Amino acid sequence: MIDGLVGSDQDKYLSLWRNSEKRKLFLALECNFRGEIAPIRDFITRRLGAGIGNFVKEFMARKNESVLNLLVECPWWVSVLVSGIAFVFLKFIVPSIDFGNTMANAFAKSLSNVALFVALVFLLPAPISALYSWRKRRLLDGQKGIDSVRALGWREFEELVGEAYRRQGYAVTENIAAGPDEGIDLGLKKDGGLVLVQCKQWKSTKVGVNIVRELLGVMTAKHATSGILITSGVFTQEAKNFAADKPIDLVEGNQLLQLIGNLQKRGVTSPKPAPANLCPKCGGEMVLRTAQKGSNPGQKFWGCSNYPKCRFTKALN
Repeated sequence: MIDGLVGSDQDKYLSLWRNSEKRKLFLALECNFRGEIAPIRDFITRRLGAGIGNFVKEFMARKNESVLNLLVECPWWVSVLVSGIAFVFLKFIVPSIDFGNTMANAFAKSLSNVALFVALVFLLPAPISALYSWRKRRLLDGQKGIDSVRALGWREFEELVGEAYRRQGYAVTENIAAGPDEGIDLGLKKDGGLVLVQCKQWKSTKVGVNIVRELLGVMTAKHATSGILITSGVFTQEAKNFAADKPIDLVEGNQLLQLIGNLQKRGVTSPKPAPANLCPKCGGEMVLRTAQKGSNPGQKFWGCSNYPKCRFTKALN
């Protein structure tokens, strides 16, 4: 058929035929590659799935964020650790595995050529994370009074609160449930429990009971052990009454300022390590007490050492 064509028609037909053949070849190679790479994918899933399953699940739950963004939120040494693991895995472990397939083995060996590049990419968040940590420490140490706290923007206010709890030994996760309906700003983990924190940088308006109800609903959905609602202002009496018999602590501006002051003093003047059991409201040390009256006389519980100024308590267990 092609012999019957001349000039530009013949060139056009040849060009179309070549492109179609290239397309067929590309599709064939793509399908074959996907099939051959499957052993590597399955091996990684089988060997690493059990060890990092929860870690991967948490990362996938935050699908709108990249891995590099998540590493920036972690301590700087996490990026260094991930970088080292990635380099060793791609440079030495994967190329040494026999997948029983020529193409898969060739691909595995080629990964050693990009191991250094991948390691450097994972290392990039380390200095950024270190800079963020330094800035947050300065943010807390630089507070002089309630006016300086109220002068902060909403993002800085959240970072200030997160740093305050970080210094009390909590593992802090920022913006764990960002969204118009959940709005939780911080997640705190310590001794196996999850504490949800909502920050309200409201300088004049009182925080009402509806905000407390919303926090309680999210706590139930997230199976949190307790919740903390923090404002630079004050709460309405209705909000305080609603939270009185629930696992929700309301922290007003003056209480937050006291907590910050205690942490500043501890960081500068204390020659000994900070006590592990601290009051989340004011930062004072929790002491063991025995109930003298009420529904459970004789029962031991943890109470804030700053009582009666701070009346925070929690169960012994």
